[in-house]
Amino acid sequence: MKRIDTGVRRNPVPSLLRSLMNDHLDPGYEGAAEDREHGHARQTRWGNRVWISLGALLIGLVLAVAYRQATERLPGTEQVRAELLGKVHDAEARVGSLEDTRDGLSVRTDDARAAALAGDARGAAVLAELRALEGDAAVEAVRGPGLTVTLTDPAARPNLSDSSQRSVGGKAVVLDRDLQSVVNSLWASGAEAVAVGDVRIGPTVTIRQAGGAMLVDNQPVFSPYVVSAIGPQRPMQTGFVVSDAYLRMSSIAQLYGIGFSVAEADELDLPAAPAREVRSAQVAGTR
Repeated sequence: MKRIDTGVRRNPVPSLLRSLMNDHLDPGYEGAAEDREHGHARQTRWGNRVWISLGALLIGLVLAVAYRQATERLPGTEQVRAELLGKVHDAEARVGSLEDTRDGLSVRTDDARAAALAGDARGAAVLAELRALEGDAAVEAVRGPGLTVTLTDPAARPNLSDSSQRSVGGKAVVLDRDLQSVVNSLWASGAEAVAVGDVRIGPTVTIRQAGGAMLVDNQPVFSPYVVSAIGPQRPMQTGFVVSDAYLRMSSIAQLYGIGFSVAEADELDLPAAPAREVRSAQVAGTR
């Protein structure tokens, strides 16, 4: 069989070595030379400077207008901020005054009640029962020996948006369920009164987390969280150390770097919890 030569080159593209040997001029220079032959001139350096100057002038104008608008709004913003701060301070002063009035009326009420009931045996029995109920409702301040359990967030605490997560961005935090387990274990170990920070734990008090804020009875409490419990020290400490809450917090402290410590206190002062009306539901038609 004869091989037919069609005249077509099998490798029409020159190799890299042949291109380097034969083409001594860069294609860019050749294109520039052709532009000059046809009268196509590139922009001069002065033309570029003019356009750059115009662009910088426009940017400066925009920044100047923005700065002027921000400066004009600043006095109004500061005025609004000052008014809001004034209202907050006034509200805080009113709340403080009302709390002082409430405390004074409470003392007068207690004195009048004691004077009216302590005169006979029946009144004394009723007074003792009322005081026991007030103690159970945590509506009176108490003092005595007990334990303190301290939980501390790590140094860099993230701003949580989901309290169900133990770690956000690799940073561990104390959660509301941690405080709840510690408080419940102290009650089970024999505590007679418990407070988280300066907030007394009563029948209607809740411990919840909203974002990165810890709320106890809807009042913000910040790290380190100190849980104070009044009661018999030795039995309460023994019961708490063998509880699930202690084992849980010890493990979390080792795994996530959360501070966790238990200490005895010879004398603790716990404030009174606010008295609230307790509402209960009944089946319709039972009255």
